[in-house]
Amino acid sequence: MNKKIRIGNAGGYWGDDLSALKRQLSGGPLDYITMDFLAEITMSILQRQKQKNPELGYAGDFLDQIKECLSLIVRKKVTVISSAGGINPVGLGRKIIEIAQEQGIKIKIGVVHGDDIMDDIDSLMAKGEKFTNMDSGEKFPKVRDKVTSANVYLGAEPVVKALQEGCQIIVTGRVTDTGITLAPMIFEFGWEADDWNKIAAGIVAGHIIECGTQSSGGNISDWTDVKTYDNIGYPIIEMESSGKFIVTKHKNTGGLVSEKTVKEQLVYEMGDPSNYITPDGVARFDSIELKDEGQNRVRISGIKGEPLTELFKISMSYNDGWKASGGILISGPDTYKKARVAAAAFWKRLGLKYEQTRTDMIGSGSIWPKSIGSPETNEIILQFGVRDQNRNKITEFGKLLSSLILSGPSGMAVISGRPRPSQVVAYWPALMKRENASCKVLTMDTEGGFSSFSISFNSDTKHSKSPVPLPKKARGKKAAGKLKAGILQDLCYARSGDKGDTCNIGVLARSPQIYAWLVGFLTAAKVKSFFKGITLGKVRRFELDNLEGLNFLLEESLGGGGTRSLMVDPQGKTLAQALLQMPIKAPSSLWSKTKKARR
Repeated sequence: MNKKIRIGNAGGYWGDDLSALKRQLSGGPLDYITMDFLAEITMSILQRQKQKNPELGYAGDFLDQIKECLSLIVRKKVTVISSAGGINPVGLGRKIIEIAQEQGIKIKIGVVHGDDIMDDIDSLMAKGEKFTNMDSGEKFPKVRDKVTSANVYLGAEPVVKALQEGCQIIVTGRVTDTGITLAPMIFEFGWEADDWNKIAAGIVAGHIIECGTQSSGGNISDWTDVKTYDNIGYPIIEMESSGKFIVTKHKNTGGLVSEKTVKEQLVYEMGDPSNYITPDGVARFDSIELKDEGQNRVRISGIKGEPLTELFKISMSYNDGWKASGGILISGPDTYKKARVAAAAFWKRLGLKYEQTRTDMIGSGSIWPKSIGSPETNEIILQFGVRDQNRNKITEFGKLLSSLILSGPSGMAVISGRPRPSQVVAYWPALMKRENASCKVLTMDTEGGFSSFSISFNSDTKHSKSPVPLPKKARGKKAAGKLKAGILQDLCYARSGDKGDTCNIGVLARSPQIYAWLVGFLTAAKVKSFFKGITLGKVRRFELDNLEGLNFLLEESLGGGGTRSLMVDPQGKTLAQALLQMPIKAPSSLWSKTKKARR
């Protein structure tokens, strides 16, 4: 039994750096490499791709990387695990075998499939599955006839089976981002499926590296801490059999691994920190302990876990009409005044009512709250967007937009062609009983070997829906003294992410003393007020004493989320940086607790 394994990530989404796999393989020793390709909307895109061509439905970029790196994978004895299979993992597996045969390389491939339940929806409903929208509470019959994809979020178990069968490359359908990283740990260390603390450690490790370089310097608030973004190093987990691990990257690469970079990734797309649910178990993010251990090395320990749930999450998508967006360049002088006149004229001429419309002045600060002022600029992009069930109305929008530049104020210019309607694919998250799910593991090799294994699930172990709060950690003494004016970024750093129409913002204090002040200052009500006009729903706050941070969930903040949204930033990526600009007054002694000056 190994005492430690090294797992590197080489891709955080479909469209990530195509050189990452080769760089991870070449940069130093690794035992495993994981690559995540699937966001919720990606599944629907791949479903449409397969409908046009039954041989497709997987991420073709992965094949390009395998063609280039297959001999290196085999020579270095590295196992690659990826969710690139999408809607057609079996087809992807066969293509990899073809590539290996063409290159004269012997290899065994594992395929995890069976997560696609599109053809089983009605029979599952007959068994009592409701598929109610777990975010909005809407009833499934409302969208049943519009559904374009439906997939069960599987966990590590089928991937472990493929590893046990000796597969060196494993491709999956909808296995969770954390599951593909957890599986090698279970396989190598012999972890029991109900050793919840170790399972939780693997889940946290998977969450840290699942988004590629977001944990090794990418998107960090204090971006000037990163000496170079050239040749940025992808993250690596050095996992011990005990469940403790190090986050690092290859030497001689750009980027940065620090307590800040890891903390920011930990709060990315986080909900309730005490109840991070996956198919394999529940991880308590409120138990994580971090410690810097030298250059580009952060140790993680103390992670607590709880039993898995009796339910699997289902990711569905459905057709929800059409949308289009387009813009024109507006130049000065009087840029804003011209833009307002042009926008008013455009909507009046169009004269149609839509389900949703939006006007943005890109470059004027329009994607941030109105509570943040912005100075006049010499040029902006005036962008319009519409969404509706009627495609003809969307077409009329596109026809009129291009005519505006010759019949409005001076200094306007075309920046793109006529906007065309694009189909809106909306996200529908739901739940179903574990006992109603199953999957298969297929193995194949270049010598013609073939085997198939069925995996079924049960719900013998159930999870409490009300996690017991962990003991509170000391928050330090509240600072006193004369108040000093500044902005929140002087004392904190942050990151934001999305789940459907909800944006999460994790705000992290720069010191224990600052955190003690932050808990009293930054309330859910204050955050909601700051994002007035953006956040239409409620704001929930969670405290993370262990990370010295707060996590906020801003409901109804992303214009419907995913492809439904007409916002310039439909994933809320910029909202954390907006919140950091909040004007504050705090005891002057707190400024001495941080080396970061206001930018």
